[in-house]
Amino acid sequence: MTAVVGDDARSAPDVPAGAAVTRLGSGGPWEALYGYCRVVRAGQSAITAGCTSTVDGRVAHAGDAAAQTAQAIRIGLDALAEVGAEPADVVRTRMYVTDRMYADEVGRAHNAVFGAVRPVATMVVVAGLIDPEHLVEVELEAWLGDR
Repeated sequence: MTAVVGDDARSAPDVPAGAAVTRLGSGGPWEALYGYCRVVRAGQSAITAGCTSTVDGRVAHAGDAAAQTAQAIRIGLDALAEVGAEPADVVRTRMYVTDRMYADEVGRAHNAVFGAVRPVATMVVVAGLIDPEHLVEVELEAWLGDR
């Protein structure tokens, strides 16, 4: 992960004055092009951008929604770890699937990681994702308390 220029609490909404804001990019193919980063830690919260099964600029696990979910969650958890969060700190997840027929396998892949943590979760069926081979995209939010 690399720091993104402009790390400044003044540019993050709802962050208390004096709270540190850290923005890290993964170097993924769309971050610089579209103006976002992989993970932001603002005070006690850490939030990932949408994570897909993109590895080294290519879609991994084409056609396998469960494997794509597991990979996307791993990418998100790795990003959260860079700002001090652990899987047990995850309080919210969002899953976007391209077909409701993937809901069960995506949900089971989510449970394999978060079954003991039990964050709040949302799964939404969408018309499509940026690459037509992506079947799922995942966002993670963590609460770090006083750390």
